[in-house]
Amino acid sequence: MELHMHSHHFARRMPDWRAAATAGFTAGVVFLVIELGALWLMGESPWGPPRMIAAIVLGRDVLSQAISGLDVLVAALVVHFALSIVFGLILGVIMAPFSFDSSFGMASLVGAVFGVAVYLIDFYGMTRVFPWFAEARGGLSFVAHVVFGLVAGDAYRKLERKEARTSGTTIKE
Repeated sequence: MELHMHSHHFARRMPDWRAAATAGFTAGVVFLVIELGALWLMGESPWGPPRMIAAIVLGRDVLSQAISGLDVLVAALVVHFALSIVFGLILGVIMAPFSFDSSFGMASLVGAVFGVAVYLIDFYGMTRVFPWFAEARGGLSFVAHVVFGLVAGDAYRKLERKEARTSGTTIKE
């Protein structure tokens, strides 16, 4: 049995950038599967979220298109995964100096809370610039963002190099 005694105080420790970027990308894949899969299962068009995301770079006209093209899909995927990686990097910057990566439980909790923060930023803060995201607020988007954070936190802990993690005192029996 292992007893981990960790202090979550600030320590000057750099995140594992590779692990953080990969964790963000991985969480972005899971997010897409959950959100688009759930929309499809509920009988709704899975093209709504990609059009909203693509409109960030292609403009509002994309929102009114009845049929989505390859250019819309590519733009949506590029923006989605770029943001997923950036959010993964931000989560790494939060986790590493406070040793929130000391256990999967802590990484999961911090990741889930981070997912809630990303949801609030995306659907309440960014709607001032991209007002069309207000219509996507709801339970499905909230859960998908919480799962994004959870997966990103756990993936970061799993992928980071062991030498990058200073996990405190470990007592083995």
